[in-house]
Amino acid sequence: MLLWSAILFILGVAAFMDSLFNYGEIFRQINSVLFLLISLAILIRTTTKMREAKIEGYLKRVDDLERKITELSKPREKSLY
Repeated sequence: MLLWSAILFILGVAAFMDSLFNYGEIFRQINSVLFLLISLAILIRTTTKMREAKIEGYLKRVDDLERKITELSKPREKSLY
């Protein structure tokens, strides 16, 4: 995620320099397409990470519940004291 953000920052600086120094029409088109694709990649990565975190939370909850079930199903031992 840090890499994607760094690339977007560099593209933003390049776009700012382009607006100041007017590098050309081709650079603007390439820069806008790169912004579009990298933003789309960040969006997809973020949504998949959120989905994975949700599933991991569910799996942890299931493991906790299974552990509680095994604890409750064990026969209680009588203490000697």
